Amino acid sequence: MTTAWFHCFSGIAGDMALAALVDAGADRAAVFDIVALVPHPDGITVEAAQRGGIGATRVIVPHEPEHHHRPFREVLEVLAAAGLPPRVHERAVAVFDRLAVVEGRIHGVAPDDVEFHEVGSLDAIVDVVGTCAALEILDVDEVRASAVAVGTGTVRSAHGLLPNPAPAVVALLAHAGIPTYGVDVPHELTTPTGAALLAALASGFGPLPTMTPHAVGYGAGSRDVDGRPNVVQVVLGEPTATTTVVGHGPGQPVTLLEVNIDDATGETLAHAVAVLLEAGAHDAWITPIVMKKGRPAHTVSVLADAALVAHLASTLSAETGSFGVRAHVLERWPRARTDDAVTVDGEPVRVKVGAGRVKVEHDDAAAAARRLGRPLGEIVARAEMAWRAQARPS
Repeated sequence: MTTAWFHCFSGIAGDMALAALVDAGADRAAVFDIVALVPHPDGITVEAAQRGGIGATRVIVPHEPEHHHRPFREVLEVLAAAGLPPRVHERAVAVFDRLAVVEGRIHGVAPDDVEFHEVGSLDAIVDVVGTCAALEILDVDEVRASAVAVGTGTVRSAHGLLPNPAPAVVALLAHAGIPTYGVDVPHELTTPTGAALLAALASGFGPLPTMTPHAVGYGAGSRDVDGRPNVVQVVLGEPTATTTVVGHGPGQPVTLLEVNIDDATGETLAHAVAVLLEAGAHDAWITPIVMKKGRPAHTVSVLADAALVAHLASTLSAETGSFGVRAHVLERWPRARTDDAVTVDGEPVRVKVGAGRVKVEHDDAAAAARRLGRPLGEIVARAEMAWRAQARPS
């Protein structure tokens, strides 16, 4: 059984979902052989792209030059006449059916009478059929997804300016119970087609499920977005059994990456740890060891989310000069915590708060200590006391 998990931290659109699956290894010739069974515009291209420093794939489907409004019934007829593989046809129909139900509720008509505008165009049909074809070629049995990011402001549609996220997007996400959150980006991060793909095909939502990953892909959006890579990530893998700890439930799968280094300075290793943490590692640390022939050395360890293993392994090797990296798949049970902030003599200090404990952010405390000319230990103690004072019921 193969699971595809979509990480929608920058939203999702139909072309992004298709591109991510191609980037993850779906044979593009086989995908577009299936797409060729439905009416499609000429000039579909696939190209490499960079979004926020991440290499990705972009699929460009030209817009239909003239008529692009089709009733739901006509879209069903197009799909039925195409001779698609059974599961591709079933999934594509489910996507447009979700769209028809939601559009019908918004406009007060029966689903069969819905007139699709943007989502009835040939490029939208290609996005849906292409995504379903890629899932089939990759032999994906289950689709899951993270919470879905949406933008703000307004979007332009066939009906004029609409609030962002668009009504159809909100309705699709709400109807399917998909967790959603807004980010302060004035662009349409999640489109109706992207939302419909998740609403129709995904069986669950949340963090990366317990699996053994074997591929990852990134599908690029059409524009660069300030402050975040405008891509959707897909992770492919096989579900694995989980270990259960009494009172904690299943563990979160993580990968431990390690290298042994005997020819790097302490400064180099410290820099490597900093770079790895900036690249998204859960944690990174250095352990002194003794290697063969009594050589003093260090092990650099990195705790990585499964989706970032390839990137962090490459970073670990590049920053330390190691000729190889080893890995172990582990599980962890992180305790719930929240972020908060206090002030010490007017200096802001962040704290992490968990059950029975408050932990002061070292960098904030050190910066405050320097600016105030006070010992670090005093600032830490006062920050802890300040949080307890503000948390105490009045």
